[in-house]
Amino acid sequence: MSQESVVPGELGDPAVRGAEIAEPGAVTIVVPTFNESANVRELLHRITESVPTRLPCEVVFVDDSTDDTPEVISEAAQDCPFPVTVLHREEPVGGLGGAVVEGIKAATSDWVVVMDGDLQHPPSLVPELVGTGERANAGLVVASRYIKGGSREGLAGGYRIAVSRGATWLTKTLFPRRLRGISDPMSGFFAIRRSAVTAEALKPLGYKILLELAVRSRPREVTEVPFVFQDRFAGESKSTAQEGFRFLRHLLGLRTASPVARMVVFGLIGATGFVPNLVGLWALTASGMHYVPAEILANQLGVAWNFLLIEHLLFRDRRRHRSWWDRTGRFALLANADLVLRIPLIALFVHRFGVGAVPATALALVMTFVLRFVGTEALVYLPRRGRESRTAPRRAA
Repeated sequence: MSQESVVPGELGDPAVRGAEIAEPGAVTIVVPTFNESANVRELLHRITESVPTRLPCEVVFVDDSTDDTPEVISEAAQDCPFPVTVLHREEPVGGLGGAVVEGIKAATSDWVVVMDGDLQHPPSLVPELVGTGERANAGLVVASRYIKGGSREGLAGGYRIAVSRGATWLTKTLFPRRLRGISDPMSGFFAIRRSAVTAEALKPLGYKILLELAVRSRPREVTEVPFVFQDRFAGESKSTAQEGFRFLRHLLGLRTASPVARMVVFGLIGATGFVPNLVGLWALTASGMHYVPAEILANQLGVAWNFLLIEHLLFRDRRRHRSWWDRTGRFALLANADLVLRIPLIALFVHRFGVGAVPATALALVMTFVLRFVGTEALVYLPRRGRESRTAPRRAA
């Protein structure tokens, strides 16, 4: 990652001398950018007009652009009465959310305001976000489109409005306690006390960093201020179907952070594996194969199906700890051991303890399911001893 600090103006300028005082500013504005060269001049101009001189301020751009955005920021910063820093990332790890985390790490102020670089988040609201947080002694202040005085009018088209509504409903349904008091968890415009968040604990994926903050390290006191979502100043929206899928994966990752939640999802994925298993069993027996070898072969279809879903939905962030071949072999061994173990367990319950065949089968299924979940997590997806520290900085492809 390259870093460029831009010191604006001439040293004799009083505004510049004030900005260069060696003490943390009151607010660091973090702006993640991706090809926003047409917007940054106007953004810095509006920040200059909006943030009063009595509120010490710095702006940190975390840039993943493939165009000339970093150069444009550097040129525009010369006219700013506050420090402007550009952190250009060669690899956009974690997407927009990862960029925000890098900005939080670089911040020196008590308050960090996160906003987009396309001017759909009005810079004029920055002082109110910080002031509201100070007056309410809050750790997080969310700019909301869904409280009185707010509006989402800048969302172009009914499709984007429907997606925004659906995503908001889904997140609040999945995290009712964590998102209590936050009417707009999809907002990308908020202020947070730097002391209220541990950046290293965050695992962002995509562009909904507020959801990540609220679920993993939500401050106790949260308040909101209304804002009107503006039209984009220039350029095109970066919202794509791919970003939507990343959001859903991120949502699932947050929801399955606890072992109990992971076990539930593991069971649901396992239940879907019965479909390819039964289809394969029907096809093989219909072709004349004996049901015993047919069941063994058909079971492999269910194993492959379950492995595919578990890899991409449940343990995606742990895949880096072992190679694909290592994970595949271990998972297949555990899944087939379940089949071998289940029959002796049923026989034991029936003949030794006098349990009926149906309850014995149900009990064996529950026992082998728990063993398979524990074995999969411990033997397939936990890091090998001594490797975690070496592999931690890398992300799965």
